[in-house]
Amino acid sequence: QNAGRLEARARRIPACATFDDVVLPSRVLAQLTELSEWALWRDRVRGEWGMGGKGTKGRGMTALFAGSSGTGKTLSAEAIAASLGFDLYAIDLSTVVDKYIGETEKHLERIFEEAEGVNGVLFFDEADALFGKRSETKEAKDRYANVEVAYLLQRMEQFNGLAVLATNLKANIDEGFTRRLDTVIIFPDPEPPERQRLWAAHLPDTLPMTDDIDLDFLARAFELTGGDIRNICLAAAHRTAPEGRPVAMGDLVWAVGREYRKLGRLCTAGEFGPFFELVKA
Repeated sequence: QNAGRLEARARRIPACATFDDVVLPSRVLAQLTELSEWALWRDRVRGEWGMGGKGTKGRGMTALFAGSSGTGKTLSAEAIAASLGFDLYAIDLSTVVDKYIGETEKHLERIFEEAEGVNGVLFFDEADALFGKRSETKEAKDRYANVEVAYLLQRMEQFNGLAVLATNLKANIDEGFTRRLDTVIIFPDPEPPERQRLWAAHLPDTLPMTDDIDLDFLARAFELTGGDIRNICLAAAHRTAPEGRPVAMGDLVWAVGREYRKLGRLCTAGEFGPFFELVKA
């Protein structure tokens, strides 16, 4: 019943991913597995061993994932939830943020209350919309906005579960909130070795492909995130599906050009090299 009420305000994501599916530098993966271990043993450490202190702070944990869009923040949250045997609940900010004074706090309070009775991990994407920096008070609305942020800081401390906040811009998160976090994990844009693994992961053996695909060139030439690479591979597959032919290197390069234009980036001969004719406007 609690899960049903929570799902009215959050999207339940069955956690199927594992840490093997996450392509990140080893130091970042180590931080993720550490967070999972801390969450697994938090009752023993903070409860049985009395390390939680005597204040109002709950036994829960809060982590901030900061990095560019498409760098694996959501997938990592899924992997952590799966390692704990939980589902991931992605909070729909449209059901939380309200223009009327005091309503946002009420919505968030209901989410936390319902989450207390559910074995799940709360995931706040674009968390700076909720936990943004407090501003200088110039008008009445500024004062109420600052009260809202202060309430959120206090309520997060009382939560007994695991909450993961994701943001593309760590600088936008209120400093008073970051001090209350158990961990902050920075998700860097992938380097060529990680990009090559991402290309390989998004071009599975079940996909018909020609022998001319050069993963090394794709990884070296194009500075893309995992989300970008996934979009490119899907676009290339959709391009060849009507003809029933395998995906070739030219299809992938065409799809890279398509993604570049979507992102507002220029296709240059320096990046595309011998394939520049395929994307030249």
